[in-house]
Amino acid sequence: MSENVVRLHKATDPPDTTAVTTLTVVPDAPPARPVPLWVRSGRAVKTAVTHERTRSAGRTVVRHSLYTFNGGRIAARRAWDGRTGSRYERMIRAAEAAGNLEAAEEWEERLQRFRAARHHRRMDLLHSPVDAAKGVAVGAGMSVGVLVALGVVLAISTGQAADVVTPLSATIDFIALLIRIVQVVWGPAVTIGPFLALLALWSVGRKQHAAPQWALPANVRSGEGEPITPSIVVKALRDLGVPALARAIKEMGDAGASMLGPITIAGCGVEVDVTLPSGVSTNEVQGKRRKLAENLTRHEHEVFITIPQAARTVRLWIADSGALDEPIGPSPLVTDETMTADYKSGKAPWGQDLRGDAAALSLYQRHLLITGLSNQGKTVALRSLALWLALDRSVEFLIGDLKGVGDWAMFDGLATTLIQGPTDEHVIQVTEMVEGAVDEMNRRIQAPPGTTFPALIVLVDEAQMAFMCPARDEDKRPYGGSKANSRYFMAVRKIHNQGRAVNVLMWQGTQDPTNENLPKLVREGAHTRASLALGTESQARMALGDKAVDGGAAPNLLRPGLDRGTLVVASDGITIPAGQSSITVRTHYIDDDAATAIIDRAKALRDGVTTLHAIDRGEERDPLADIAAVIGDAPRVRTKDVLARLATRNSGAYGEWSFIDLKRVLDDAGAEPYKSDGVMVVSRDRVARALANRSSEGSASVE
Repeated sequence: MSENVVRLHKATDPPDTTAVTTLTVVPDAPPARPVPLWVRSGRAVKTAVTHERTRSAGRTVVRHSLYTFNGGRIAARRAWDGRTGSRYERMIRAAEAAGNLEAAEEWEERLQRFRAARHHRRMDLLHSPVDAAKGVAVGAGMSVGVLVALGVVLAISTGQAADVVTPLSATIDFIALLIRIVQVVWGPAVTIGPFLALLALWSVGRKQHAAPQWALPANVRSGEGEPITPSIVVKALRDLGVPALARAIKEMGDAGASMLGPITIAGCGVEVDVTLPSGVSTNEVQGKRRKLAENLTRHEHEVFITIPQAARTVRLWIADSGALDEPIGPSPLVTDETMTADYKSGKAPWGQDLRGDAAALSLYQRHLLITGLSNQGKTVALRSLALWLALDRSVEFLIGDLKGVGDWAMFDGLATTLIQGPTDEHVIQVTEMVEGAVDEMNRRIQAPPGTTFPALIVLVDEAQMAFMCPARDEDKRPYGGSKANSRYFMAVRKIHNQGRAVNVLMWQGTQDPTNENLPKLVREGAHTRASLALGTESQARMALGDKAVDGGAAPNLLRPGLDRGTLVVASDGITIPAGQSSITVRTHYIDDDAATAIIDRAKALRDGVTTLHAIDRGEERDPLADIAAVIGDAPRVRTKDVLARLATRNSGAYGEWSFIDLKRVLDDAGAEPYKSDGVMVVSRDRVARALANRSSEGSASVE
């Protein structure tokens, strides 16, 4: 029983509970059969083939082999192009396919010049052997003659007749040495030469990535950042998912090349106009921006689609991969400490457009609105314009910062009024500041025709706080809201309606535009409208208007956080490419320290400004003390500037004042205004002396 084993089983048939064991002889299971060697080898081979290291090695072998083979093809094609006119013929066909007949004629002219030069060279070859032989014979004869003459001179010098042949002998020895060197080097050169030629072909193929996509390295295989060519653009449009467009490209004899205009370099990217075939609308392409960008191996934010003036045409601007994620340079306001501003004829250096060109904005007689999501750079973009304009000493600022975290603190001592804080009380103060600007506007409007006025910038940051303020005055009129009895809303509307003509301008920055926090009449009253990243297309329409959005403006497609400081601008104050309704600007970042330094330069240009931090209301006024306050530290101030500052300080008390009223108060106090450089001015020292005399007289009377 060597083949069997005895196993014990517990019997379960007997009815009693006694455990009975029985012996059963069970044949042993057959031993496991050994796995054939060929099966194990096959499994090992399969594992080795599917292993990543093996596949990587295989791709490497294929890649470098094809680099060499295709490098030879590329080198041969280049040689063929250099010897024939095929390159010119290809360019002629491409120009004709694109409908650019002018370029086709230019390439045809170049082809004719190339053929004429080639014919001239071939004709020269017929005579070159004879000319070369004659040249060699003449050159050899002259050389021998020169060497013999040199030998004769040497023999005369040394007195040895044998020196006549010394130069000729030395030359022959030198030639023999060169021959021996060539004989030694020739063998290794013949051996190594083919390898060097293969290495050169491999280098050409490697630079051109002349291998299948699956064999290329991962960073090259992705195709990200590859140059934009006509074939890539046409293929991206064909695969866009627009059936009519795909059919039209397939039916075109030139495979879609006639759709494209010239691809031109535009800043950190390229630009191309695409004329769509009949049956395809521009909004069908605009609506597939993300898919088009991915077809072009770009991210969505790296492709911009605008609508030029030409019918059925879209303009594609395609950035170099990653170029928009790199910061732009510092502002000229920071780097050029001698820069000044000119409100009327100058332009504020705001940043760069997508082409990389400087983007400058004219602020002359233009109301301004900047909006966007929170923490996207709105205040910095708005402040950079004010920093430039502050370098014009004639410009006056009234600033209300309803955020109140110190973003505008550096304007203390330059702005006539600076109110900072987020509470309802601060909104009330800002509203009264804007109403004071309305009174100043009305005073200017009533001035004699032809009178010119300096710019008065009424700037409110976080203006949505004012529109949404629930506070009411003693007459139950709301400060916020968008109704006809809303004080802030109506004051802004009045400045929008008439302020431009007398250089009283309204600048506002607001978040997350809606009909509640940015009423329609207010946003449409701004001449310059700019938007940072927004959440929806409806918000983009509120920020920039329907015309700009229908023309391709899309601040809702900017990336919150990543595109911080990037604005879409709709304004006639900035240069916008022909046919477009907006432009995208990457603004310079000016931090608080740099802003403070710029304001210090602006203060040095002025006589000194006393900044008000609250609006006086209805209390009994002391005109002489108020005059002293608005003069500040300046030695003298023009009377019309004193009147303007008084009206801003308290429009109720001084809004209707004229020069006669100011002169009466000063004459009574013994601080009469006088002429300086042909204009009437008020002296700080005279006013201070009048106040001191009045105080001393009051003290004496009390005694």
